[in-house]
Amino acid sequence: MVEQHKKELERKLWDIANSLRGNMSPDDFRDYILGFIFYKYLSEKMDIYGSKLLKQSPEIKADEFDKLDEELVIDGELVIDNIKEEAIAELGYFLKPSELFHVIAKRGKNGEFILESLGEVLNHIEQSTMGTASEDDFNGLFDDIDFTSNKLGKSEKAKNELITTVLGHLDEIDFCLDDTEIDVLGDAYEYLIGQFASGAGKKAGEFYTPPMVSKLLAKLVTKGKTQLKSVYDPTCGSGSLLLQVSREVKRKGGEVANYYGQEKNPSTYNLARMNMILHGVHYRSFDIQQDDTLETPHHINKRFEAVVANPPFSADWSANDGFKSDERFADYGKLAPKSKADFAFVQHMLHQLDDNGTMAVVLPHGVLFRGAAEGHIRKYLIEQKNCLDAVIGLPANIFYGTPIPTCILVLKKLRKADDNILFIDASAHYGKATNQNYLREEDLERILDAVEKREFKDKFAYVANRKYIKEDNDFNLNIQRYVDTFEEELTVELKTVTAQLNELESEVTANDELIIEFCNQLNIKAPVGANK
Repeated sequence: MVEQHKKELERKLWDIANSLRGNMSPDDFRDYILGFIFYKYLSEKMDIYGSKLLKQSPEIKADEFDKLDEELVIDGELVIDNIKEEAIAELGYFLKPSELFHVIAKRGKNGEFILESLGEVLNHIEQSTMGTASEDDFNGLFDDIDFTSNKLGKSEKAKNELITTVLGHLDEIDFCLDDTEIDVLGDAYEYLIGQFASGAGKKAGEFYTPPMVSKLLAKLVTKGKTQLKSVYDPTCGSGSLLLQVSREVKRKGGEVANYYGQEKNPSTYNLARMNMILHGVHYRSFDIQQDDTLETPHHINKRFEAVVANPPFSADWSANDGFKSDERFADYGKLAPKSKADFAFVQHMLHQLDDNGTMAVVLPHGVLFRGAAEGHIRKYLIEQKNCLDAVIGLPANIFYGTPIPTCILVLKKLRKADDNILFIDASAHYGKATNQNYLREEDLERILDAVEKREFKDKFAYVANRKYIKEDNDFNLNIQRYVDTFEEELTVELKTVTAQLNELESEVTANDELIIEFCNQLNIKAPVGANK
C-alpha cells in the first residue's frame, strides 16, 4: 500500500508540475512547484504541531490549530505567542493559522487575489526564524519564487489564476505527514527532482546524482557501519547523496547524527535545505552552506566519518599559488590544473575525512591516467598516503547531460602498508533506456559482491599490489590495464564453413527442381533462376 501511494503521489505531483510549466524552462518551473510543495509541507507540520499543543492545554478549549483565534488571550498572554515560541524551538519556524497553506488555497478558490498574501506568508516563514538557531537554515529559502515574473502570465489576473490552480490541486493531495512510519512525500519529492534533472540537460549534473549511483556510494561509505557520527558532501547539489547515506544507515537500524554540505549554486543550495527539512532532518542536525567549496570551504576544521560527492566533472578553479600552502594541498607539491579541478576535490575531501572514515567520489575516467600535475598527485595518493582503496569503472551515459564514462574512487586513511587496491570494471553491466543508461539492482549487487570478496574475477575484478601499480604501470590506474575484458574472436574452421555452404547449395538445387516440377504440372513458366 505504501509503494502504491508513493507512485500515485509521484504521478499527481508531476501532473501538477506540468500544468504549471507553460513556456517555462525546467529550471524555472522546478523552483515554483518544489517551493509550493515545501510550503504545504511546512504548513501541515505546523498545523499538526499546533494542534498537539492545543490538546495539551484544555483551558484553551480548542484542539485544531487552523481554527484558533489569533487574538485569543489567556492569563494576559496571547496564546499564539506561546505556540510560536515552542514551534520555533521544535520546528525551527512558525506559521499563524491564517498563513496555513490550505487557508491561502481556499481563499484562491473563492476568487480572491492571493499573490500578494502568498508572498507575504513565504517572507514571514523566513522572518519567524530571525535571531534563532534555525535562521541560517531558512534564510532565503523562497528567493527563487518570483510572483512578478511574466513567465507566470502576462497579466496579474493570469498569474493569480495559475497559482490558484496549482495551490488548489496541491491542497487536494494527502501528504500523510501524520504517519511517522513512512516517508512517502520525501521519496516523491526526490522523484520530482529526478524528473526535472532529466529535462535540464547538462545543467542537471550540477544538482543531481542518479539514484542507483547514490545508492552505490552510500553502501560503499557505510560498509561495516550501523551508525554514523557525520556525513559530508562538498558539492551537495540537491542533498540527495546525503539523504541516501541516511537511508542506508537507517536500513541497518541506525542513524546519522549530523549532515554537512556545501553548494555553490544559490538555487540548488535552497533546494538542498528544503530537501533535508522535508525528509524530516531536524534543523539542528544539518549544516549546509552556500559557497565555492574549493575557494571558500566552510567546514575546513571538521572531520567526517563518511564523505561522498559527485563534483562537476573537470570544472575550472583558480589554482592560485596561495593554495600551495593551503593545508588541503600543501603536501602534494603540485596543484590540480586550472581547467580540471577533479583532483582538487579529491584532496579537499581526503583532508576532511576522519581517520576511521571512508570516502567515495564520482569522477571522469581521465583522472585515472592523465599525466603532468594530475599524474603527480595520483602517485602521491598511492605511494605516500596509501589511501586509495578501490577504483570502480561505471558505464557510459548514466549521468544526465554527459555521455562520458565515469569511475568511483574509494579512499581510506588507515590502510596497512601492504594493503592492495581493488579494480572493478562494471562498464559493460547496465540497463538501457531510450536516451540514458542506468545501473540495475543486479549491477549494484555485482559491484558490492566484488568489493566484499576483494578477489580476482575474470573480466570484472582484479586486486593489484602497489608494487605492480608502480613498477609495471607507472601509477597509471586505467582499469583496462588491470581487468582484462578482451573477448577472443571465435576461430573460423574453413573446412566446416565450406561443407556448410555445399550442403546449402544442395538444398537450393533440390528446392529449385521441386519448384520446376510444380510449375510444369500447373503449365506455368518457372520463376527466373529456378532452372538455371
